[in-house]
Amino acid sequence: MSIFDILGGEFIEVIEWVEDSPDTMVWRFDTVGRAIKYGAKLTVREGQAAVFVHEGQLADVFGPGLYLLETNNLPVMTRLQHWDHGFRSPFKSEVYFVDKTRFTDLKWGTRNPIIARDPEFGPVRLRAYGTYSMRVTDPARFMSEIVGTDGDFTRDEIALQIRNVIVQEFSRAIASSGIPVLDMAANTDQLAQLVAKAIAPVIDSYGITLPEFWIENISLPAAVEAMLDKRTSMGIVGDLDRFGQYAASEAMLAAAQNQGGAGAGFGAAMGAAMGATMRGPWGAVPQQAAPQPAAAAPPPLPGKSVETVWHVAIDGQAQGPFGRGHLGRMVADGSFTRDTLVWTPGQDGWLPADQVDELAQLFTMMPPPLPQA
Repeated sequence: MSIFDILGGEFIEVIEWVEDSPDTMVWRFDTVGRAIKYGAKLTVREGQAAVFVHEGQLADVFGPGLYLLETNNLPVMTRLQHWDHGFRSPFKSEVYFVDKTRFTDLKWGTRNPIIARDPEFGPVRLRAYGTYSMRVTDPARFMSEIVGTDGDFTRDEIALQIRNVIVQEFSRAIASSGIPVLDMAANTDQLAQLVAKAIAPVIDSYGITLPEFWIENISLPAAVEAMLDKRTSMGIVGDLDRFGQYAASEAMLAAAQNQGGAGAGFGAAMGAAMGATMRGPWGAVPQQAAPQPAAAAPPPLPGKSVETVWHVAIDGQAQGPFGRGHLGRMVADGSFTRDTLVWTPGQDGWLPADQVDELAQLFTMMPPPLPQA
């Protein structure tokens, strides 16, 4: 290989990062076996920053723009300046590109339950999860505190550390917020602001910030949620008597349908009858599903007996009822005789008046006819 081939392969004339990698936060420009040419072009695009590291020390940070590496204060050394080392310069300059755009849809969540004290339920265990976004605001600090010499740093390498910070501050925020468990769903935005404010100092020390932070869900253990569901169901049921009647009818209907054949028909008819009885004209269950008993008649006053009354058949028509005194006057005027049919409640059919002991006396008590003058 000629000296010109060696020189042609050593010079780096354009330094840029054009790869589209959604997970990469820091990428190191490859300078292995090559030297950055004096007067080379450095292209930093929007959303990027270029960090120069010379001889292991952070030298400079470049924002978006086009730069010519010509000034003496730039940490650029070419191997052609050191012939005595056989084209191997002891001065090393590295360029790291930092992605300053926003990394979105990052997940966080509590690995273990958080114990908190609720004013209504007492000590409870809570789990929570959500999402956040992240972006680099200070490339120099981010390089020195987090990245180091990693030439291909991805967001997953710092996501675990951020999750630990979030969970720690979330536990403190939940414990000091005083928000009841049943009201947390309506106050997730307030809790998110508390957590974001609490973690800001730690996150800023890394050279990054969290532009968005959301709490998507706060949940209780499965057993506690089941009890809450029962409590909610009881509130919806309301009147236990009405619900018991409904549940009993449903159980009987299901049992009849499971028998098949005639049992299924019987169950359908019984269910329809129960539905008509329990539901009102618009399908609502009435307040009183069972009919109310009729009011009983009051007993007779003390010292008084109940007078018996009779119905009388006169000219083929039932008339009355008449009391015994009225029937006595009818005997006197001849409209009521021994053969007149009578009936009173409790009597077995119509009977002639003289066959009823109480009425037969009316005919024996009548005076005989007056003698002829």
